[in-house]
Amino acid sequence: MNQNREERPTDLIYGRNAVLEALKSDQCLDKLYIAAGDGKGSIGRIIGMARDRGIPVKDVTQQKLDAMCGTEGHQGVAATVAAVRYSTLEEVYQRAEEKGEPLFVILADEIEDPHNLGALIRTAECSGAHGIIIPKRRSAGLSPTVFKASAGAASHLPVVRVANLAAAMEELKGRGVWLYCADMDGQTWCRVDYSGAVGLVVGSEGNGVGRLIKEKCDFTVALPMLGSINSLNASVAGGILMYEIARQRLKL
Repeated sequence: MNQNREERPTDLIYGRNAVLEALKSDQCLDKLYIAAGDGKGSIGRIIGMARDRGIPVKDVTQQKLDAMCGTEGHQGVAATVAAVRYSTLEEVYQRAEEKGEPLFVILADEIEDPHNLGALIRTAECSGAHGIIIPKRRSAGLSPTVFKASAGAASHLPVVRVANLAAAMEELKGRGVWLYCADMDGQTWCRVDYSGAVGLVVGSEGNGVGRLIKEKCDFTVALPMLGSINSLNASVAGGILMYEIARQRLKL
């Protein structure tokens, strides 16, 4: 049976008592998986505790849980452990202030492939970004796979997980941040001024930047597609744009 890579976690807790104790101990959990339709008793308590802590809860089939855990003894619940803790937007702002630099932040719009997210984090850290923002829903989290793909950069770059990416964008705008997104109908990427505080939005592999998110951006930039394929891998496109921002900041 083929399983999506994100759904084969390498660091997994399963069983009601094990997950409950992890929640009680404030262990950094990335996502909770519940057998669909099972929300009573201790499972209901687990769901409530997870939601109170802002941990995404995902309903899956019994068969999916069996495959994830490699056993039927999961008691209808499993959780992935985050490789590192999530940061806050305040920590990102503080990082920029301490460096005496205009804010440079990446916003990942529903990037579900953990290898792409890890690569994006790695490039963001290398190009001088102060942090990366991801949504809680429809996005890869800080799983061990993401951490490995980031080559350890997730230990150095603050990763913020927010309930609403659009609301986070409004907060950034309130701080004087200009928001740029990559899309087919934008201005030529290297002819745009990225000086000042910058928020770069990178869209998902399949759908690009969502309509609402794009509408909240101040600028849309485009990379030329000269071959038969009409789009780039999200982390590759993001990397090109991040280094153009870095180049302009360094005045090279």
